[in-house]
Amino acid sequence: MPGIASSAPAVLIAHLASATSTIRVGSGGVMLPNHAPLVVAEQFGMLEALHHGRIDLGIGRAPGTDRVTAYALRRSAAALSAEQFPQHLAELLGFFEGTFPEEHPFRGITAVPGLGYRPEVWLLGSSDYSAHLAGMLGMPFSFAHHFAAAGTLDAVHAYRSSFQPSSRLAAPHLMLGVAVVCADTDEEARWLAGPGALAIVRLRSGHPGRYPTPEEAAEYRYTPLEREIVKAWTASHIVGDPREVRARIEELVDRTGADELIVTTMMHGARERVRSYELLAGALGLAAGDGNTVGASEPVGA
Repeated sequence: MPGIASSAPAVLIAHLASATSTIRVGSGGVMLPNHAPLVVAEQFGMLEALHHGRIDLGIGRAPGTDRVTAYALRRSAAALSAEQFPQHLAELLGFFEGTFPEEHPFRGITAVPGLGYRPEVWLLGSSDYSAHLAGMLGMPFSFAHHFAAAGTLDAVHAYRSSFQPSSRLAAPHLMLGVAVVCADTDEEARWLAGPGALAIVRLRSGHPGRYPTPEEAAEYRYTPLEREIVKAWTASHIVGDPREVRARIEELVDRTGADELIVTTMMHGARERVRSYELLAGALGLAAGDGNTVGASEPVGA
């Protein structure tokens, strides 16, 4: 995706973790069908070994791209299906923990340094498929509310109802992905959020590009169909001044019982994006050193 620096989460995480000392850094996430589980285990095992206790590995099952690009990544038309995702996930966890059965062909393979250096592993999803799987495996689950809000409550219910305690997690732990644009005024926030509408129209029409400016978005004339696309895409987005943003986030957490939020703030300008995070942190009473996590990601999906 030309407008998103998302193709190499492990590289971005290494850079961010090296430049920090306390914040958790994670992938939001790695689309496992695009990668060999052994490679992911070694990459994230290395990150965990270098930055112990600060690495989160978010795993999704969607391609995160179009079929041609997925083919370029996977080198096989037969590999374009996500049907083998549970098997690949089991292999990934097996490389981290050394738990392959005696008869498994990978029993003799050691992920270096993945074995013994398992980061916190999350399942990501935009439907109830990964919600059920995360629950059955006793894993934390992150739902893509920011682009699949219509399925949020069903996925939350599926996760909690199917949850089985594991050695790493005794009770369900739910994260929601939330799109937030916060500014000093509602008017400014809407102006800064404008490019997101144009970006999704370009993406859905098969013409993704560099992220547009607020001026480009303001000048664009949307067709009725495009307006419906934008309306559906932005229905769950939280845009406004700090008071409005806090109220809507609190309502969402109350409605879903989410334990964490992963906030995505798409803006053209880096300075405005940092300002949005500062205002959001202030509105929620957060301070530096609270153990919050930064995510480096491929597009989330399951």
